[in-house]
Amino acid sequence: MTKVCGFSFVRNAEKFSYPVVEAVQSILPVCDKFIMSVGDSEDGTMDLIKSIPSDKIEIIESTWDQSTRKNGEVLSRETNKAFDHIPEDYEWAFYIQADEVIHEKYHAPILASMEEWRDHPEVEGLLFEYLHFFGSYDYNADSRSWYRHEIRIVRNDKRIRSYKDAQGFRIENRKLNVKPARACMYHYGWVRPPEIMQQKHVNFNKFYHSDEWVDRKVNHTQLYDYSSVDSISRFQDSHPRVMQDRIKKLNWKIDLDENKKSFKTSDRLLYWIEQKTGKRLFEYQNFNLI
Repeated sequence: MTKVCGFSFVRNAEKFSYPVVEAVQSILPVCDKFIMSVGDSEDGTMDLIKSIPSDKIEIIESTWDQSTRKNGEVLSRETNKAFDHIPEDYEWAFYIQADEVIHEKYHAPILASMEEWRDHPEVEGLLFEYLHFFGSYDYNADSRSWYRHEIRIVRNDKRIRSYKDAQGFRIENRKLNVKPARACMYHYGWVRPPEIMQQKHVNFNKFYHSDEWVDRKVNHTQLYDYSSVDSISRFQDSHPRVMQDRIKKLNWKIDLDENKKSFKTSDRLLYWIEQKTGKRLFEYQNFNLI
């Protein structure tokens, strides 16, 4: 049987309302081990991770170096720290970020994909589709400004490195050759109470820019303006089982207009083509689908 190790990193999970417990729990059924790197937090993040009832989880502690705020590279460094702790006897490494969750209906296809391509070394990773929830659990953002695919399972080959701000992976700066995982990642990074979303928005920009830049360029209002999204659609399917308790605790209300499309003329045409054909023209892809 294929041996699989999950890995992730997190910092200030409680302060910024990351669904990290749900993220970890969502992939534990397909992992034999899980490496979680916990950064130097200002809240109870370590206790939160320790509360997950599983002997598969190994916790490592990390101090984040934010002395260089360039392109969010600290996020890649933290990803690589966790990845490098995976023992060599694991064949696949399953990466999940602290605001991503896998629906249980995808466990079987994911396991089947890893087994199918295990003995095909030309396949260096597995590619996931994405849903980006926005504002509440009822809407997902669907414009061209949101990525549709990312690599989340890679070979346990330490030449593979997290790329730029941890959105994908490369090997010696070359795009990975991948096959579909036949699964969709549910991204909840933009579903938080408006006041916490605004705090997270300000803090996240500090991974890329100086405090002075953030003070000048980022809106410091008390509440995040969810109405600024360029295009959303209503989510009609079910959420992962591990998310149900968090969804029940939702205590804010967001009403977004699905008919509102805030595009430039060129993007409006490209969006129309994508909705009609399913093809996204001129799409950036940080992978080679083989």
